[in-house]
Amino acid sequence: MRKVHELALGLELAGARFLWALRKPRSSSAAAILPPGFQERTASRGVVTMGWAPQIAILEHAAVGAFLTHCGQNSLVEGISVGNPLVMLPITGDQGPNARLMEARKVGLQVARDGADGSFDRHGVDAAVRAAIVDEETRKVFVANALKLREVVADEELHERYIDEFIHQLRLSSPTYLASS
Repeated sequence: MRKVHELALGLELAGARFLWALRKPRSSSAAAILPPGFQERTASRGVVTMGWAPQIAILEHAAVGAFLTHCGQNSLVEGISVGNPLVMLPITGDQGPNARLMEARKVGLQVARDGADGSFDRHGVDAAVRAAIVDEETRKVFVANALKLREVVADEELHERYIDEFIHQLRLSSPTYLASS
């Protein structure tokens, strides 16, 4: 709950317009998830939707200034394919390495974290959102680099080669299982 509150308060501090698709925990009401008064204070510039949202359609909309993502592989491909700067908040698994790679490619930046425990706060969210949306010079760099990466993401021949190589490696590591495929 603290992470959701810090994320919400960071969005509020940033002052940018937002659409936040938030998965509602089963044991909580929508009002209990967000900081008290958050939706009322941000109603003129932000919408929080609980549950599923059409992510690709949203990301393709011209009003989207950046994509706050956990950096899962699919989310990265979706964000990059439309050229959006990324505000990255990795949580687990491959998300950390993905975020570091995208930050090195200058398509966005990670929300700052405490080195001791990995936590983040509203000020880190605020700074990352402002850099990606409000700071025009930084935003231009992120957009230009995201558009360059979009060409890689859209390269169907490259994807076919990756899939072929993946299948080849699977066959090498498990020949009896894949021999019947």
